[in-house]
Amino acid sequence: MSPRDVSSGGRRGTGRLTPGRVAMAVLVVLVVVFICVNTKNVTIRVLIPEVTLPLWFALLAMFLIGGVCGGYLFRRRTR
Repeated sequence: MSPRDVSSGGRRGTGRLTPGRVAMAVLVVLVVVFICVNTKNVTIRVLIPEVTLPLWFALLAMFLIGGVCGGYLFRRRTR
């Protein structure tokens, strides 16, 4: 029997809406809601200078930086 003949019989994780993608979508929605609710100005120390900016902007920046780092670390390597 070749590997192509073996199937799991179920469709779990084979479509566009896999459980992992649904979980990530829910997580992103929760992060966006959390960012939108926190709108006060905060003072953040960036090495030496202190920067005052809205908290939503700082949270959004950290979310995007985390996404870029995660995408870089876990990208699929094609060889």
